[in-house]
Amino acid sequence: MSGRLAALAVLAALLALGAAPASANPPAPDGLTVVGGEETWHSSGRFELEWPVPPAADPALTMTHYRLRDPQGNPIGGGPLHPLTDGIVVSVAGAPGIYSAEVWFEDAAGSQGPAATVRLRFDYVRPASIQPEAPPSWIGRTAFPLRVRLGHPVGPLPISGLRGYAVTIDRGPNGTPCAASDRCNVAETTLHGGPGDDELRIGALAEGSAFLHAVAVSGSGMKSAVAGQAVLRVDLTDPVTRLTGAPAGWTNRPVALVAGSADDGSGMAPSGEGPAPFTAILVDGGTPTIVPGSTARATLIEEGVHRVAYYARDAAGNADDGALVNGVANRPPHTTVVRIDRTPPAVAFANSQDPRDPERLRASVGDALSGPDPSRGRIGVRPAGSGEPFAPLPALPAALGELRARWDSDSYPAGRYEFRATGFDAAGNSATTGRRANGTPMVLSNPLKATTHLVGSFADRRSQRTVPYGSGIAFGGRLTTGIRSPLAGMPVRVVERFAAGARPATRATTVTTGRNGAYALRLMPGPSREVTASFAGNQGLGRSTSATLSLATRGAVRLQASAAKARVGGAPLVFRGAVAPPEAIPAGGLPVQLQFRLAGTEWSEFRTVQTDRRGRFRYAYRFSDDDSRGARFQFRAYVPPHENWPYEPNGSRPVLVTGY
Repeated sequence: MSGRLAALAVLAALLALGAAPASANPPAPDGLTVVGGEETWHSSGRFELEWPVPPAADPALTMTHYRLRDPQGNPIGGGPLHPLTDGIVVSVAGAPGIYSAEVWFEDAAGSQGPAATVRLRFDYVRPASIQPEAPPSWIGRTAFPLRVRLGHPVGPLPISGLRGYAVTIDRGPNGTPCAASDRCNVAETTLHGGPGDDELRIGALAEGSAFLHAVAVSGSGMKSAVAGQAVLRVDLTDPVTRLTGAPAGWTNRPVALVAGSADDGSGMAPSGEGPAPFTAILVDGGTPTIVPGSTARATLIEEGVHRVAYYARDAAGNADDGALVNGVANRPPHTTVVRIDRTPPAVAFANSQDPRDPERLRASVGDALSGPDPSRGRIGVRPAGSGEPFAPLPALPAALGELRARWDSDSYPAGRYEFRATGFDAAGNSATTGRRANGTPMVLSNPLKATTHLVGSFADRRSQRTVPYGSGIAFGGRLTTGIRSPLAGMPVRVVERFAAGARPATRATTVTTGRNGAYALRLMPGPSREVTASFAGNQGLGRSTSATLSLATRGAVRLQASAAKARVGGAPLVFRGAVAPPEAIPAGGLPVQLQFRLAGTEWSEFRTVQTDRRGRFRYAYRFSDDDSRGARFQFRAYVPPHENWPYEPNGSRPVLVTGY
């Protein structure tokens, strides 16, 4: 065709188009998206695409087309979809990378509209394993919050990069983060800040051993094939520290203190890392003595009251030193008090004796530091200048700061006596003195108290009396002092000591002297006895004792015969009798001699009989001698001396019997 004809043909075509205009192409899918986000990496090749339903058109839309392209833009699949839809699911396979999907519409007239494109991010590659940095051998209370660096995967990262790290902490060594075997979801990912967000902050852990498991998580959620692991050994308990050597009270010696600590967790042995364990003793707020390990020692020498603190730190850094760590105060140290007093007390006797009670001795004990010890101390006495050991005196109840004792001067011969006092303070220091507070020697002359004189006698002034059985007797005397000055209102004790066999063996009666110093009482009937009066003295008067008087009591014995006449060769004559008092008769009875005599002759014993326990006796006697005819005999019962009979020997009244 010539050039002119070709131009005409083009013109004719243009005219034809102007005469009949063509319809518009279908629109592009508006709002095409990938479920989960176009910027989100997927670990599988399956992607969900969706878009809004397009509005009605003329001609109507009848078909959807899509096409997949690899990361290099090469088509790798696609095709038409029947009928028209608002979403499709596509899959990609191959190397990780950023794929793309194109979607467009076709209408009933066969026209196809422009395509909309989205990116498909695909990465199934696992990141390399990570190894958390090793925490300290032991983690203590003050280490929290604990920061653990997780480390980075070795080698290149997956194309999707790192979303972060997933971490779990449990009690077993075989744990792993995330439920799935190869991936972690977003909720399971602990740190989300990418590769640089690799420091884990642990607020608290229970005491004991725990295991930290960590994996790197790629941008598509794939996790490391093997979890890195770190062992977390936690000790939250302070070491136990005990102090020995501290006395309970005051002491007068240097004090050697030993603080020993023990810990059941991290222990007290250095581990080569972390806080070094130590034990410490702190005296009076000064510089502490800190010794590595479980034992610290300190010696206190100076006098005074010392406040001692002791504490320790274990291998995990737990300590009871009261320090402020991470805004939290440690428990304060244990404390005790040590009291040292090495100076003896000051001891001195009182400057004078109390004239109302000169036998009471007093010595002051003073100590400015520990104070006097009222439970210890003594006062002794010896003849002045004798060099003999001091004899301790009975102590009186002590007052704080004063020793007290009583010297029974009445028990010592006349002469000069020197005294020594030894006092103690609460620390055990002692001091001894033989001087008064004014510096003069503590020497006293005996007799120290006013002397007394006591007289005792029977009514007729005799020192010996014999009375019949059943009779009492008057006894009395006078108590004087100095130049026979009477002592009125004083107690006098009269003691009767009965002869052997009497019950009771003694009897004591106390009477009071009258205005002229005289006293009197009537001694009751009873066995033979010795009688003594005594005055015990008082704080100002010496004791005195009267001479011992003897009071003999004759026993009582009765005898009777069965007849006043006795036939020679006839029936026997029966003698009966009794000895009184019956309650004094020994258990085996009492021997009684039966005696006879003629007028003007001596008594002769013809039989000894034994009484029963009530003192009764009986004997039958037969006259057999012809010389007895016409003779008038006297018979009697006689009780001789006996070791268990507290009465004097005595005979009964004679009984007259005539023989015929």
